[in-house]
Formats: sequence, structure tokens, C-alpha cells
Amino acid sequence: MEIYRERLSPTPWLFVATALLIPASLLVFLPISMIAGIIAATATYGAAVVILLVTTPKLVVTETELIAGRARLPRDVVGEVSGYRGAAATLQRGRLLDARAWLLIRGWIHPVVKVELRDDEDPAPYWLLSTRRPDELVAALARAAD
Repeated sequence: MEIYRERLSPTPWLFVATALLIPASLLVFLPISMIAGIIAATATYGAAVVILLVTTPKLVVTETELIAGRARLPRDVVGEVSGYRGAAATLQRGRLLDARAWLLIRGWIHPVVKVELRDDEDPAPYWLLSTRRPDELVAALARAAD
């Protein structure tokens, strides 16, 4: 049973920024042909949008595991969980980041949740996950532990 689900989908400004592929494609293909330029611009932007949507990871908490993208973490190895926003989140993603940590970070999502691991076999000391709702994710992981 799912306790929590979140899709880390791109923000609208990312689609606007990706639209810069349209004039770039037109600059390359318009000297060849107007039709080729329009087709190339449309196809390039459409492919970029599809890639952004298809590669969007999900965070899912069930009674038995935490699923972050394609990675799965059994609940029995989840240790302390803490959420960060604002400057504290920036520190977690920057100066305080352990190089061994497993990351699921999206630049357009600022809050993060740090999931400590209680597994001596795992080389990663913790997972750091981008999330728009850090408090809900922390609560869901606490609920799953009970």
C-alpha cells in the first residue's frame, strides 16, 4: 500500500527555457528550406518535452520500501529522516554534502529530504532527495516505520 507519492515533474519555466531550441533549430534549417526549418524546430522541441516528461522520477513510500526513481530502499535500513528548506537545503546540497551520498536532486525543486541509512554494507551514508513536500515525505517515512 502506498503511503506517499510524488512526481518530481519539471516546472513550467523549464519548458519555456527549452523552447529556445525552436529558434536554434530555425537558424540551422531555414537556409535549407522553410518547411525543413519548421519541421526540425517542432520535432526538436517536441522531443525535448517528451524526454523531460518521460525521465521524471517519482518518490513513493510504501509500508516496506522507499522508491526514489529506479532505486529502492528497504524500510528496515532507513534511519533518521530530516527535511530541509531554503538556506538549509542549499547547504545540504552544497557544502555539507557527503561525496558518498546517493542523490536524486532536481535543480528546479529546492527543498530536500535527507534519509540516513543503517546499513553497514551500503557505501552511501544517506540518500538526499529533492521534494516539493519535505514535511509530508518525512511524516510518511515515519508512518511507514510504525
